[in-house]
Amino acid sequence: MRAVVLNAPNDFSPTDVPRPEAGPDELLLEMKKAAICGTDMRILAGTKTKGVRYPSVIGHEMCGVISEVGGNVTGFQVGDKAAIANVIPCGSCPACLEGRENACMNRKAIGYEFDGGFAEYVLIPEIAITSGNVIKLPEEVSFTAGALIEPLACCIRGLKNAGTGFNDTVLIVGAGPIGLMHMQLSKISGAKQVIVSEPNEMRRQIALELGADKVVDPIAEDLQKIVKDATSGMGADVIIMAIGVPALVNSALKLCKKGGTVNLFAGFAGTGESIIEVNTIHYNEINVNGSTAYKRKDYLEAADMVIGGRINLDKIATHTFKIDEFREAYEICKSGRGLKVMIEP
Repeated sequence: MRAVVLNAPNDFSPTDVPRPEAGPDELLLEMKKAAICGTDMRILAGTKTKGVRYPSVIGHEMCGVISEVGGNVTGFQVGDKAAIANVIPCGSCPACLEGRENACMNRKAIGYEFDGGFAEYVLIPEIAITSGNVIKLPEEVSFTAGALIEPLACCIRGLKNAGTGFNDTVLIVGAGPIGLMHMQLSKISGAKQVIVSEPNEMRRQIALELGADKVVDPIAEDLQKIVKDATSGMGADVIIMAIGVPALVNSALKLCKKGGTVNLFAGFAGTGESIIEVNTIHYNEINVNGSTAYKRKDYLEAADMVIGGRINLDKIATHTFKIDEFREAYEICKSGRGLKVMIEP
């Protein structure tokens, strides 16, 4: 089969590899759509190496059709459309026992410890099946939306950490795929208004089409004045940092109302270090928190939203490439000319 094999940082290419076969306790998924994530981009470029195997096949946002069912596996049959929750917590470490399985100290993941979605077929290990990480989908759910359940689950985790609620004013910094998911989730959660800050015109337009109340070009416009004017001078109740630029954190803090929350959702570039005015946090009692991965409950809630048609994920996917066109897909991601870039067989 064809797969994108990562041999080392900046060394990856479509390659012929042996097609896996499902063992008695495994499933084989025929990949139909897999999405390139910002984390994948950092792995490919070598700026993220922790937990990465060489050689390996990465890709953790995927959806496909089950093509083989191991003899001991029940509840699945050949032809089932399925999405995969790639993060598999251990269930017994201190983080898991405290209810933070998304921060599991021993977690394994498809696309890391197990080969992932940038391949024609993906072997689903027993541990993922018995943990309930394989989710069957109805036919009406597109393969694209199925693949994007995974990042949506991450956004749901971030939304819960941020505490977005009814009548809030929410500022989303960055209108990439993640920012656009956060924008829709904020509206669904009852936010009074959602303001999106994004320098890319195409992304601002899609944000408007998906329901943003205001879009701002932070280069050409005064974001601080716009946020203050929209909130009677108070500032935003919730700010979601959906772009990993450390230098933007301090300016975001100044746009938050007293007692508000800034959620550092994105993975930040480099070491992630940022110079911030801590007195802004101190005197305004601003809550600053982060978000990592998702709990399986978040994934199931994301799948339920997609199945129920309560969120638009298909519009976030702007480009589709074949496995053998992966380098071109990678360059589109780097350029920012697209949003979610999908890979298909």
